[in-house]
Amino acid sequence: MRILAVNCGSSSIKCAVISGEKPAHSFDLRIEKIGGPEIPDIGAALDALFAQLRARWSELGELGAVAHRIVHGGERFTRATLLDDATLVALGALDHLAPLHNPPALEAVRRARELFVRVPHVAVFDTAFHTTLPRRARAYALPDEIRSKYGIRRYGFHGINHAHVMAQVAAAMGRKAQALRIISCHLGSGASIAAIEYGRSVETSMGMTPLEGLVMATRAGDLDPGVILELARELPSAELATLLNERAGLSGLTGTGDMHEIERRAAEGDEACRLAIGVYTHRIRKYLGAYAAIMGGVDAIAFTGGVGEHSALVRQRCLQRLEFLGAVFDEQRNREARISVKHEVIDLAAPQSRTRIFAVRADEELAMARDAAGLLAERTAPAPAPAPRIPIAVSARHAHLSQATLDTLFGAGFTLQPKTALSQQGQFAAQETVRLIGPRGSLEHVRLMGPPRARDQVEISRSDEFVLGVDAPVRISGDLANSPGIIIEGPRGRVTLSAGVICARRHIHMSVEDARRLGVSDCDSVAVRIDSAGRDLAFGDVMVRVSPAFRLELHLDTDEANAAGVSDGDLAEFLPPAR
Repeated sequence: MRILAVNCGSSSIKCAVISGEKPAHSFDLRIEKIGGPEIPDIGAALDALFAQLRARWSELGELGAVAHRIVHGGERFTRATLLDDATLVALGALDHLAPLHNPPALEAVRRARELFVRVPHVAVFDTAFHTTLPRRARAYALPDEIRSKYGIRRYGFHGINHAHVMAQVAAAMGRKAQALRIISCHLGSGASIAAIEYGRSVETSMGMTPLEGLVMATRAGDLDPGVILELARELPSAELATLLNERAGLSGLTGTGDMHEIERRAAEGDEACRLAIGVYTHRIRKYLGAYAAIMGGVDAIAFTGGVGEHSALVRQRCLQRLEFLGAVFDEQRNREARISVKHEVIDLAAPQSRTRIFAVRADEELAMARDAAGLLAERTAPAPAPAPRIPIAVSARHAHLSQATLDTLFGAGFTLQPKTALSQQGQFAAQETVRLIGPRGSLEHVRLMGPPRARDQVEISRSDEFVLGVDAPVRISGDLANSPGIIIEGPRGRVTLSAGVICARRHIHMSVEDARRLGVSDCDSVAVRIDSAGRDLAFGDVMVRVSPAFRLELHLDTDEANAAGVSDGDLAEFLPPAR
């Protein structure tokens, strides 16, 4: 299928036809430097775009769809969506949340629908990738009635490209994204950073609108709200909006948002440009450190976007003093790096660097086309066979302890006594229990699991966190790095763990044969649907764990099971991942 991707940015419009079994560009068109003397505004840019599309009509070929990048999808639009009149009206109501992006993108949709009348049009949303943000990352510290009334929350942007960067970095490292902690730095006219932990966006620098976060070409990024209040005393709201969206950032500091021009002037001694580079890169470096702390470390840092791909100076300044994260980059590789279609991912790390460092070519058009093709394939696919049913196992709080810890708690040479065999081969719930003691409170009669493990691990629910006063990360069993510790008390003694407390990520155990039958691989993310009496619920972001020894079973914790109204032995409907 040939898909035309129309990508409206704040300073440029990019078009590409993506085609082939291994999708690639077969047609490209760029309208750049919007706001300059030749293309003064977005209206002129759209006029030029559609004039060129008509002039190069024969090169487009027979299109199967047109994909459109829409920056803000709000709470309703969380995946690729077929565009019709009603959808355009609903999207129009979000214009105020992304005033530089949504209005021109929707105008491009209207013009494209007039030009390509018989072709389906699909919206792909920048906010969709960030729907996995945990509540702590997406909530602003405002009263609930205010947040609910005005729909105030953090959404995040540039998700199309952050997802593309995640996939490219994982491929370059020869690992699955679900096993990596990646910081993706999208540095273009607009700029944002995303913390991608095990295949999910868990933090990002832009918020409810694209104004928050990094210094950008024409946007200041993070500002003390007091600054806005002070300016609002003197400036009308429309003038204030123009200042924040179009006259701030690099442009406000130097008179231009063009980083290439700023670097040239800085080299010639322009102090305003030198300050701008310092402010710009300082903000990025601050976010890099913060996101490494949020994820408990980082496996890869990637630079993308016009500035991220092409400015060796910016990359070098951003990575200064990050050796404590294990991020050591090669100065010569950085200077010589030339991102291109042939070299889409370039490794910039020094041989001794524990954290890999990459420059990655942005290709939002390719990612958009894939999402659009996936949506259309779903719509035209034959009716699916009945979804497989997976038995549910509910995991209450429990602990897996080492023999050394058991000896301290129960006495030397202690052996756990099996109480109930578990479904997974060789594992059992023991008769013995312990007490967990946290900074705030304690939990009694916490069941031990056997046999003993090499490392101590305590699994609790979100509700338990509040009782104990700990902040446990959501992790797969065994992933204990940078997790909090706790005191465990037994009949013969106490042990203080420095780490090992997690909230278990919901997951499905399955054998190799089950995985082949269901069309999934180890570490894939899938969804399940539960049909219960009055509490029907779908769980996304369920990790697949595959082993020859595993028996098919969905593991939920008590909070999740209570929310869905299910118990041990109930069945969940398996929803395979979108391809």
